[in-house]
Amino acid sequence: MASSFYSQTLTFFFILGMLATSVRVTAVGYKSLAKPIFRPSPWSQAHATFYGDESASETMGGACGYGNLFNSGYGTGTTALSSTLFKHGYACGTCYQIRCMGSKACFRGFPITTVTATNLCPPNWSKDSNNGGWCNPPRTHFDMSKPAFMKIANWKAGIVPVMFRRVPCMKKGGVRFSFQGNGYWLLVYVMNVGGGGDIGSMWVKGCKTGWIRMSHNWGASYQAFATLSGQSLSFKLTSYTTRQTILAFNVAPLNWRFGLTYQSSVNFS
Repeated sequence: MASSFYSQTLTFFFILGMLATSVRVTAVGYKSLAKPIFRPSPWSQAHATFYGDESASETMGGACGYGNLFNSGYGTGTTALSSTLFKHGYACGTCYQIRCMGSKACFRGFPITTVTATNLCPPNWSKDSNNGGWCNPPRTHFDMSKPAFMKIANWKAGIVPVMFRRVPCMKKGGVRFSFQGNGYWLLVYVMNVGGGGDIGSMWVKGCKTGWIRMSHNWGASYQAFATLSGQSLSFKLTSYTTRQTILAFNVAPLNWRFGLTYQSSVNFS
């Protein structure tokens, strides 16, 4: 709530071009033999606010680049993270359980809600960290969608103390790859990631190339400066948290196009 203006301003630059028509393509792939188990983290203290209204329309887009969160499968159970948690975008897609504690605004029974990180709540240095600058470092803070916030506390409180912990992301279907760029530059937004929910490194392989390491652009996007049009594309992903790696072969066909989203048949477990 307090950081709504800043989240909306940053979000604007990331939603352009991200509402493209989606197409699903089943890929042949396999997981690595190493399967690190990602367990919930210990509970920690933080605070939470909200931005937008009950429709969560103001949460669409976001610094992670997921575009329309309904089309991307994230829905209204989302949150923006303070930069301490956001980690320059490497926390995009991570999942958290949050419960309100220590406030009269908390609902009876202290219910838990699960949210996915889809946006950044940037610092507001014009305000004190304890009076409006809720996302200023080193604070750990969640600026949640209003529907998610309303599951744990009375929205009229504005800000509430919470307990939170990282949990595995339970996703249906394979990892999704949304393509942007041009003939010499491929920009891929990675969505619907299970397990740790995050991506630490990524490679692309055309049917005429070897594996090409992609560089982290921002949020959940990775880029390769290469001419890959007219080639079927495969991807290799490593989780930032668990270091688990999966291979997704033939995710995009020979005639793939920019502006479309392709889905693999594999995901992190």
